[in-house]
Amino acid sequence: LGLHDALLKALEQAGYRQPTPVQTATIPAAIEGTDLMVCSATGSGKTAAFVLPALQRMSDGTRRAGAGGGPRVLVLAPTRELVMQVAKACETYGRFFKWLRVATVVGGVPYGAQLKAIRGSLDILVATPGRLIDHLESGRLNLSNVEVLVLDEADRMLDMGFIEDIQRIAEATPRTRQTVLFSATLGGRIAALGAELLRQPRRIELESDRDRHENISQR
Repeated sequence: LGLHDALLKALEQAGYRQPTPVQTATIPAAIEGTDLMVCSATGSGKTAAFVLPALQRMSDGTRRAGAGGGPRVLVLAPTRELVMQVAKACETYGRFFKWLRVATVVGGVPYGAQLKAIRGSLDILVATPGRLIDHLESGRLNLSNVEVLVLDEADRMLDMGFIEDIQRIAEATPRTRQTVLFSATLGGRIAALGAELLRQPRRIELESDRDRHENISQR
């Protein structure tokens, strides 16, 4: 997949041997800088599919310090639990990048600790949209240096009513950014959101969460 030796070493230590189908399809396209709309089921390995290209982008270790600091990569996820899972993946895969700065912004955490974490230049910021909006609108966070915007489980974020927050956050990032959207389905409102936020995206459709329901017992 053309990944940096330090990333391959971290993956090997984490017990990874072969990429999953979504990783094989997504990682090379993401490294190229293409906007992507990816339909993939939960548990398919999608977190690595966007975290690894993001780390690859920064693998030379040079932090491009833009005016006002802020993150180079911004990941939006629907829940605190998923934010923490993504942040842990960033630290696991980037364990040999000693310079790597990863921060999280979620509800239920004191503002003071978060303000300290997001101060200055960041490599990756993982956040829920609601709390991120709080920091953005108070002027405590600069998103003008974002190079990659990832929308993880975008369908769930829309179901939870985050559409306006996502639009507002995207507006605060550069138009030149790369945008990668992951969802269990790419139709309806997700298609409309993709048309609004992405530039000529490549669609990658693997097995959807909603294709089959054998594991669900209804009564």
